[in-house]
Amino acid sequence: MKIAILGGSFNPIHIGHLILSDCVCKELGYDKILFIPTFIPPHKHMTDEAPAKDRLAMVKKAIAGDRRFALESYEIDKGGVSYTWDTVCYLEEKYRGKLDGKIGLIIGFDLAPHFDRWEKAEQLARKCQIILANRPQENLCKDYSNRAKSGYDTEIKDFCEKDFKFPHINLDNPAVQLSSTDIRERISTGKAFNYLVSKKVFNYIKKRNLYGFKSE
Repeated sequence: MKIAILGGSFNPIHIGHLILSDCVCKELGYDKILFIPTFIPPHKHMTDEAPAKDRLAMVKKAIAGDRRFALESYEIDKGGVSYTWDTVCYLEEKYRGKLDGKIGLIIGFDLAPHFDRWEKAEQLARKCQIILANRPQENLCKDYSNRAKSGYDTEIKDFCEKDFKFPHINLDNPAVQLSSTDIRERISTGKAFNYLVSKKVFNYIKKRNLYGFKSE
């Protein structure tokens, strides 16, 4: 079984995440995508963070009905800072004897400039098949954006693919102009967001009054 992982805060999960995962399966031949919500990301201070149990629930609801997608709660169950290296090592043991080749590691191109600062980046790049996805820049509204930390806020200008020194595959996915930051901003200011997330996630956000949702 060819497995790829998509990590992130999923704060909240949106249709861009689902489109990206569908492309990895369809165009690169992966059988399973594991969605892995982070507990504490090492590279950013999260803004307007929904509780871990809510982020888990939203991912579960968003991927329900697609047998190619599965929720992996390891990082939240483990607690503490979530390092991809630890997660991949755990998954190799969990799926020992079932894996077809290396685990695919899906990252947006926006993360590529700082990948060399990830925990055990060199070993991680050898252990995984890195999949670089198109990712538009987030709308950096100061009230709703996550703040980079631990040196990840260092600006790297004019970074392009040839500057990424690690072996990788480029994914020609649609670069959906959408981010969790945008969605949180829209929710808290009473703007429409119905079709930016799955229907089940939309209803869950309403029910739990997440991100400052205002009842109509």
